[in-house]
Amino acid sequence: TDRPDQTESSSTINNGSLQVESGILIIEHHTHKEKTLYLPTILFRLGLTNRIELRVLNQFEYKIYETSSINGFNNLECGVKIQLLKKEDKGTEVAFLSHMILPTASKLFNENKFSVINKLCVSHKSNSDIGFGYNIGYNHHNNRTGDFTYSLVCGYTINNKMSTYLEPYGEIIGLNEHITNINMGITYLLKDNIQLDYSFGAGLNNVFNFMTIGCSIHVF
Repeated sequence: TDRPDQTESSSTINNGSLQVESGILIIEHHTHKEKTLYLPTILFRLGLTNRIELRVLNQFEYKIYETSSINGFNNLECGVKIQLLKKEDKGTEVAFLSHMILPTASKLFNENKFSVINKLCVSHKSNSDIGFGYNIGYNHHNNRTGDFTYSLVCGYTINNKMSTYLEPYGEIIGLNEHITNINMGITYLLKDNIQLDYSFGAGLNNVFNFMTIGCSIHVF
């Protein structure tokens, strides 16, 4: 799955498969004295081939300020993930992910500009219990200088149903303002095709925290 961590998986789902990954996210920005709820965030992943998947993501956003609030659907994201390399003997995978952000949301949430998210997704499995993954990305915005993004996750398999991870991540906004955060979480395989998750995180150089719970279902 691509949730709950910030690092996108280097794997693609199988040809003809559909996977739905959904969750509830709560974010608090103490500096701006605002809280944002995503109820829910939903990602649809459709396997076009064994190495290419189509992706559609949307979320209902509820933003709470000190004296007011706004709500509505956020921008629609449509994209693709392409697996470039898979060496099972060495446990290494490489994929490229790109999303087009369409300005479908109300102007209350953004400036209604087209944007593109691009990430190179890499993973390595050192042994049967520990794995590493990382993303390096560049997000292009039509209305300003783009953002450089990065994440590094270390995952540990507790047993055949439970896994946990620790992950620092961040971005350089406009290529000059560096924001860095950290999060950790746990996943539980309820059935062969259903996974539950919980994670939380906080800012390292900014006053910010979040918590999310979710469920991913491999439909077919």
